[in-house]
Amino acid sequence: MSSQEKIFSRKSAPEQSARIVETIFGCKWSLTVYQLLANGINRPGEMVRSVDGLTTKVLNECLRKNVGFGIIERIAYDEAPPRVEYVVTPFGTKFIRILDELEKLQHEIENEK
Repeated sequence: MSSQEKIFSRKSAPEQSARIVETIFGCKWSLTVYQLLANGINRPGEMVRSVDGLTTKVLNECLRKNVGFGIIERIAYDEAPPRVEYVVTPFGTKFIRILDELEKLQHEIENEK
C-alpha cells in the first residue's frame, strides 16, 4: 500500500438517529410514555389519568412525534365509541434499549463526580 492510499474516510455523526434522540430527549414526556407502555398502559385517556401534570394536548403531540419516528404504532379500532391504543414497534424496542444504555451512562458519569 502506498503512502497516498487512504484506508479510512471521515466519520460523521449519524444524522437521522441523532435527530431522533435529540427530539425524544427534548420531549420530557416520551420516556414516561415508554414506561407507561411497558406497564401495559396503552390508551391515551388512561395515560393522562396515570401521570400527574400530563395533559391530553401534550400527550397527543408526544405520541404523534413517536409515531412519526416509527418508535410506537397507533392502532385504531373500528368500534363505538372509538378506541385507540399505542404499542412499541420492533424499531422502538431497539431505540428504547439505546436510551436505556444512555441512562446507564449518565448514572456512571454522575457517580464518577
